[in-house]
Amino acid sequence: MQHLTSRRLFLTAAATLAALAAGPATAQASPVAGALGNVLEEKTGVTGSGWFGEHGRHRLTITVDGTEGAADGTYTLECAPNGGSHASPGAACARLDQLAADGLNPFKPVPRGTMCTQQYGGPQTARVRGQWQGLHVDAVFSRADGCEISRWNSLVPVLPAAGGA
Repeated sequence: MQHLTSRRLFLTAAATLAALAAGPATAQASPVAGALGNVLEEKTGVTGSGWFGEHGRHRLTITVDGTEGAADGTYTLECAPNGGSHASPGAACARLDQLAADGLNPFKPVPRGTMCTQQYGGPQTARVRGQWQGLHVDAVFSRADGCEISRWNSLVPVLPAAGGA
């Protein structure tokens, strides 16, 4: 029940902030908008400019290494409209849109001090640069421990699934 209440509050805050963003420019400077922006940033890692950015539009350059397969290399991903040299732009864009709709920032690093399982997922690394939800992205991914594996897996099919296919 706590999860549903928190989610409802989060969605209400997001809707209110969106309404404030659509209003006069002075509304964004209000204490209420500032407080809502702080809550949204704390929950998702997306800063205020991301909430007013181009939702659904993404332009990313993804460099993958260590898969020992066809997934190694640099490719581009563009959404709205979907395209680029990514192998599955439609599925990748749908995943990014789903994460945004859920209020999650998949490019946010694992917070310092987080306890992670000491399992090794492989030598794969990836770097993602570009624009997502109106935000500048420059994120590094690996499969070095449980937290990083989870972070990587949350971005499949933007990043290749384990095994490099």
